[in-house]
This record gives sequence, C-alpha cells and structure tokens, in this order.
Amino acid sequence: MTYLPTAGREGQGADHSKRTFALVAGFGLLAMALLAPFAQFGVLQTLIVPADAAATTSNILGSAGLFRAAIAAFLIIATLDIVVAWGLYILLRPTNASLALLVAWVRVAYAAVFAYALVNLLDVAQLLQNTSATALSPVQVQAQVASSIASFNNGWDLALAIFGLHLVGLGALLFKAVDFPKVLGALVAVAGVGYLADSFGTILVPDYTLTISVFTFIGEALLIVWLFKLAIKGSRRFDSPRVIGSPVLASEAVAS
Repeated sequence: MTYLPTAGREGQGADHSKRTFALVAGFGLLAMALLAPFAQFGVLQTLIVPADAAATTSNILGSAGLFRAAIAAFLIIATLDIVVAWGLYILLRPTNASLALLVAWVRVAYAAVFAYALVNLLDVAQLLQNTSATALSPVQVQAQVASSIASFNNGWDLALAIFGLHLVGLGALLFKAVDFPKVLGALVAVAGVGYLADSFGTILVPDYTLTISVFTFIGEALLIVWLFKLAIKGSRRFDSPRVIGSPVLASEAVAS
C-alpha cells in the first residue's frame, strides 16, 4: 500500500487558503451590502431634496449625526472594497494572474475615486457645523451645500464607471474559474454593463433618468452567496479523498 501524504497536505493547505479568502471576500461584500443601503437610501435620499437647497440644508442640520454616520459608512465601504479586491485577487489568481491583478487594481482605483468624492460630503458637514462662525449668508451656505452634494454625485457617477469595468473583468475571471459557475460570471459581467450604461448615460445624455443597474445587480448578490458556499464546502479541486492524503493502493496510483 502506498501513501500520498505530500499531495494531501498541499491539497488541504490550498483548500484552506481558498476557504479563508472566500470568507474574507464574502464578509466584505456582505458588510458593504448592508452599509450601502443605510447610507444611500436610509440617510442621503431622506435628507437631500433635489432642487431645494434650503430644505436640504435644513434637513442635514437637523440630522447632523446621522449625516456624519452615512459618511463614515461610505468610508468603511471604500476601505472594504480594497479588502475585497485583495481577497478576490488571491482566489482568482490561479485562473489568470495578469487579469486578476488588473481587476483588483481597477477596484482599488474605484475605491480611491469614491473616497475622494466623499470629501464633498465631509465639506458639507464641516460647513454646517460652523455656520455661526462663518461670514457667509444663509443663501450662500445653501448654495455651497448644493454645490458640494452635486460634486459628490458627479464623482460617484465617475467612480461607478470604473466599478462597472471592474465587474466586467471580474465576470470574465469567474466565467473561467473552476470554483465558480459560468452563469455567475455572466451575471456579474452583466451587472458591470449596467453600471457602465448608467454612468456613461449620465455623462452623455442630458437629464438621464434610467437606472439600469437596479435591474442587473443580481450577479453581485449571488457572488456573495457563492463565496460563502466556497468558504464552507471548499474548492471543487479537492473533493477527491485521494487528493487529501488518504491511502491509495500502488496499483491504483499507477493506473491513475
């Protein structure tokens, strides 16, 4: 009887590593999926009144703590994007190292642009905190608040174009990866196309009102589910008992 302990240890080690990074990426994406609706829909959309700077300023002044909490949530999301980029890079590097590295850096670039756009919201919070000490009139303060919020929205629109490009590349990697179903890769790429369409639509079409990404995000949600499944069940490559170091007859080893 012949044993294959070395291959077993290597297989177990590689599988454990994949589970760890799948868990890191999965938790990161899940945390973002919880924080983003709070910050965007729970706070910004309730406080910001389009085309009404006075009402927006009044709302933010009345909920300054909540507004700052939304900024903090967005900053956490930008940080988690870097963590997720790292985890996905490690997971997908065996599929195509060069593309995986490019896709990871594109997500980091998105996080950087988004974090820079957040400065505009912080400017609003700081401005309204010091309204009593500023020499600006109420009308000027309201105009500055509206301008900063518009700059944030514009910066986020540009950042989402970069994020869409990331998802298209990520979808291509997932489509080729052995640990992910091809349909998941296709859906993630479609989600990326949705972001790209919305971003370029906002840039190229006056008064663009479509939100295609609202209907194409399903791939992002399924990716979270599949990452947790990979973290729990392990890689498909190491399903066989022979690989994980169980005893194998010499005749079977030769035959294989």
